[in-house]
Amino acid sequence: MEKAVKPRKKWLLALLAVLCGVAVILAFSLYGAFYDRKVPNFSATYEFYVRPGMEPADVVDTLLRSGVVLNPKSLRRTLEPLGAMKVGHYTVDAKSSSKYVSRMLANGWQTPVNLTLSGTIRTPEILARKIANQMLVDSAAVAGFALSEDSLARYGITPPLLFTIVIPDTYQILWTSSVSEIFDRFKKEADAFWTDQRVELARKQGLTPVGVATLASIVDGETQYGPEQPTVAGVYLNRLRIGMLLQADPTVAYCYGYSLNRILTRHLEIDSPYNTYKYAGLPPGPISCPPKSCLEAVLHAQNHNYLYFCADPSFNGSHRFAATYTEHLNNARAFQRALDARTKR
Repeated sequence: MEKAVKPRKKWLLALLAVLCGVAVILAFSLYGAFYDRKVPNFSATYEFYVRPGMEPADVVDTLLRSGVVLNPKSLRRTLEPLGAMKVGHYTVDAKSSSKYVSRMLANGWQTPVNLTLSGTIRTPEILARKIANQMLVDSAAVAGFALSEDSLARYGITPPLLFTIVIPDTYQILWTSSVSEIFDRFKKEADAFWTDQRVELARKQGLTPVGVATLASIVDGETQYGPEQPTVAGVYLNRLRIGMLLQADPTVAYCYGYSLNRILTRHLEIDSPYNTYKYAGLPPGPISCPPKSCLEAVLHAQNHNYLYFCADPSFNGSHRFAATYTEHLNNARAFQRALDARTKR
């Protein structure tokens, strides 16, 4: 009888050992699942991109190299089995668990990026490069859209008026936005800029919003010195009001695709509606993408009697202004003398 009990006791002990082992494994598994789901696994905020063609293992490597992952095993355990990820720009922070990140990637819970348009933007091609350098779009596709009458028709404009709906600024937008979505955003922000108050200010200057953008682009071409932009705008508004040719060098530069190092007398004869030495009034549209400062300079142009200006002989980027042509010639001679002296050094 005792012999029969001993094998049974051994069997029970073996079963108990197996059950204990299973319990330990289950406990570790449950703890792992709890950790992956609930416990933050990052020490700081970190932004990263999931680019086309990347695999989950690539994302794991990217995050591990960042130095913000607290438990690499948890990250691998959660992310590497992912079957699919959405391309995009994402952010983890000190509250993010591994499971949250896997769900974020699977569902495409992106963090917007800052699309910044700044600096001189003279052509649709330059605009396209600036956008493509910051977004998941091709430069050629952006330029093609910007130059397409069919594409721009949705905004009620043609290619010559492209820069009436693009205002240099910083836009928060999804990195994966399509070209049309990007331009939809530009148009939305341009519409928001043109409040009833600004439209009324434009009307008081004898301009439409398109006219303001066009004149602002000329002001931008003449001076980067913010404090005198309203003065320059006032000069051109005075010329418009008396029917005088604008005679703005930046419009001639535009006619030559901004390829000229210097504008000479012979260049002023080019036959183009954008040549303000030849045709009165404003050109058909903006000659560049005017910044807000220049738009505001036109809307709040300085009220004065100046009709002329030329570069200051101090070469500090400012200008001297004149009400008469005789005074202007004196200013021009002073600048030329300073330029000659500078050249001889």
